[in-house]
Amino acid sequence: DVSGFNIGDEVILNPSLYWGPNEKVQGPDYQILGFPTQGTFAEYISIGSEYVYAKPKHLSLEEAAALPLAGLTAYRALFTRGGCVRDSKVLITGIGGGAALFVLHFAVASVAQVYVTSSSQEKIGKAIDLGANGGVIYCNTDWDQELRTLCDGFDVIVDSAAGKGFSKLLDLAQPGASIAMFGRTAGNMTDLSPSSIFWKQLSIHGTTMGTTEEFEAMLSLVSSKKIFPAIDSVYPAHDIGMAFEKMEKAEQFGKIVINMEEL
Repeated sequence: DVSGFNIGDEVILNPSLYWGPNEKVQGPDYQILGFPTQGTFAEYISIGSEYVYAKPKHLSLEEAAALPLAGLTAYRALFTRGGCVRDSKVLITGIGGGAALFVLHFAVASVAQVYVTSSSQEKIGKAIDLGANGGVIYCNTDWDQELRTLCDGFDVIVDSAAGKGFSKLLDLAQPGASIAMFGRTAGNMTDLSPSSIFWKQLSIHGTTMGTTEEFEAMLSLVSSKKIFPAIDSVYPAHDIGMAFEKMEKAEQFGKIVINMEEL
């Protein structure tokens, strides 16, 4: 029996399942909806009622579908792990993906100063339209020095790339800064300077998904600030292959949504 909801209610799902009692880290039974079990590429799914919430009223169903996983990842990375507060100087690497864009939305809503990196000037321009203060092309050899001309250093850095360029983030970080990372699209990190980490007293935090409390706080922020997810495109279910091809090419700016009603 499920209380609090009626058939036909518009809802949103928390995809972070069985986190466990320790807010610092997920427990051994932890699952993400869709990994390792079946996910949401279906007309119907079964999920515990404790993971079901009322959809934010200002969002469409497609916008709400884009929110949970990336929004939760971004919230924990920026606030719980990164420690972002009002007027923080925030750097987001690789703007364009869903989680990175939610970090941008949340940081702007928190009145932080936000800068971004991307391989595309067009994506940087779109990020500025969403409230970023500026950005640079990370493909440029001296992209870190270009950032220095825009901002004298960062209190919070949210990174989803890792790779060789991660070492430059240590130089861009202000003393006492936090770096939150949740991806490795650029591979393993190399040439890290231990002295940069310990002398500047930097905190480097890994982060994955988030707790129930963080999910609820994220929903509250989205509702109170009327934040809208950036949606790149919506594909009917029968074109799901095209959606994955686009994502593989990293062409998107925002979330790619699959409409399961259009089989």
